[in-house]
Amino acid sequence: MSDHLVLQHSDIARCDLSCLHALRPSENPFPDSVRRFAVNEGYALPPESAAVLDAQQIDYAVLPALPFSAFGLVVSDMDSTLITIECIDEIAAQAGLKDQVAAITERSMRGEADFRQSLYERVALLAGLPEAALQKVYDEVLQLSPGVPYLLSECKKHGVKFMLVSGGFTFFTDRLQTRLVLDYAFANVLASENGRLTGRLNGTLIDAQAKARLLREYRSRLGLAAEQVIAVGDGANDIPMLREAGFGTAYRAKPKTRQAARLRISHNGLEALRRWFL
Repeated sequence: MSDHLVLQHSDIARCDLSCLHALRPSENPFPDSVRRFAVNEGYALPPESAAVLDAQQIDYAVLPALPFSAFGLVVSDMDSTLITIECIDEIAAQAGLKDQVAAITERSMRGEADFRQSLYERVALLAGLPEAALQKVYDEVLQLSPGVPYLLSECKKHGVKFMLVSGGFTFFTDRLQTRLVLDYAFANVLASENGRLTGRLNGTLIDAQAKARLLREYRSRLGLAAEQVIAVGDGANDIPMLREAGFGTAYRAKPKTRQAARLRISHNGLEALRRWFL
């Protein structure tokens, strides 16, 4: 199987790719946004060429020339990946605590604080909020990331299962699973009493290791090899699952996550996850 250097940009025809003049263009089903070049095994993009592409906000990767139908499972984080927000920060905004909670979230996502400890700390700050605050976030603030409808339609078209796995909350993953017709969804359960949040969680914690465990479990259930699984996330708590997948993808991610991932999407939307492949 040959390798390809794949470039992605929303208007690739207007980009200056003269730094790649020595490479041979290859089969490309997405001419408006993708360029593909056949390369030898072990090819590495020269740093000076990478700098030219980076300056034009082009996402690029060297990967096998695989059809998307070769995959069986996509595993995605929710907050700041499938959706544009961090739900816990927006819930906290209802209590005037967004800045305080968002600062903890940022440290956690950058890998500068333990996810489990920081989650308990943030959830405790939500104690006393009415459950209606969650619905308000879902109705008024939550938005899908660019490219999500296209990615999901392509998964259904090619028979690729989709798992949403989040260190966030089932209030949101359950609704997204129903709305988007996702195959699987897992997240943490916010405890409540008499219509108000208690500041605690119920059930098994979904943290970094749980995300990786769920990926392994469903990969096995579906009879897939690691190379048939794509995982995508943005934070440090996604790193173990990115490493478990054949194609771990950092989406607009924190530095530690970018370094740990095989693929990086820094400028495009999640349509790029599909368009890396034929």
